[in-house]
Amino acid sequence: MITPLWPHSAALLETQKTRVIVVADLHIGWEIALSEKGIYVPTQTSKLLSKLTSLILEYKPEKLLILGDVKHTVAKTEMREWQDVPKFFSEVKKQVPEICVIRGNHDGSLEPLLPEGVEILPSTGLIIGDVGFFHGHQWLSPALLKCKTLVMGHVHPVVALRDSVGFRMIRQVWVRADCDGEKLAASLLQKHKIKIETDAGAAFRKRYRITPRFSKLFIMPSFNDFLGGKPLNETKGRYAGSGMIIGPVLRSEAVDMKQAELYLLDGTFLGVLSQLENFS
Repeated sequence: MITPLWPHSAALLETQKTRVIVVADLHIGWEIALSEKGIYVPTQTSKLLSKLTSLILEYKPEKLLILGDVKHTVAKTEMREWQDVPKFFSEVKKQVPEICVIRGNHDGSLEPLLPEGVEILPSTGLIIGDVGFFHGHQWLSPALLKCKTLVMGHVHPVVALRDSVGFRMIRQVWVRADCDGEKLAASLLQKHKIKIETDAGAAFRKRYRITPRFSKLFIMPSFNDFLGGKPLNETKGRYAGSGMIIGPVLRSEAVDMKQAELYLLDGTFLGVLSQLENFS
């Protein structure tokens, strides 16, 4: 079972064999992007480290799983990241025996920054128990479709809420959405140029010897709460329509985003996405 750790943007996965804390989108070094625009913010990495360390001490996991985007720059590595990323992981390694990172789109040239023993996994994802994890910027492995539940990051989900006098708030949210496993299977088969002779489920079973069971998707908020995000309920402007659809799984239309349930970090249920479109 995977459980959000309210009021934190982290989750706990417990199986018969292990306890895993899961976080997504650290974006260590995000301050660099601001400094390039003349806005100077001291490094906030120590605050991320303190928040994560407190969770590890409280829940005592055997493993930490990070769903991508450890650092902020995409292809290169800035001097600030050479300092902050190794220090961050060296401290975390003192608290948890095993650390795994699923590669995200911001994790180019990540390997030299990580201490020995931190495992980097492909962006196509990982299965622990009956839950599949991936970052979200690329297609997931077909093997993950045998899981009923998938968990991704990448999106940095937030909602915009406007009151009657015009004040606007942006809040991080968890997203829980129903999914059509066979529809996603069909999209994966098309991506791999595999012919569907009868139906997608049969073709998927024939090709991968897997019956698609995927029915629930959780989108995690970014662990770095200094980051912004694209308001999922925005109906006008640059974030509206296709502008908010990030990643091939969501673009496949196998995920019912209109009826996705949105929760604040403290667990408050806000409603489904379609209900919140009038409050942006």
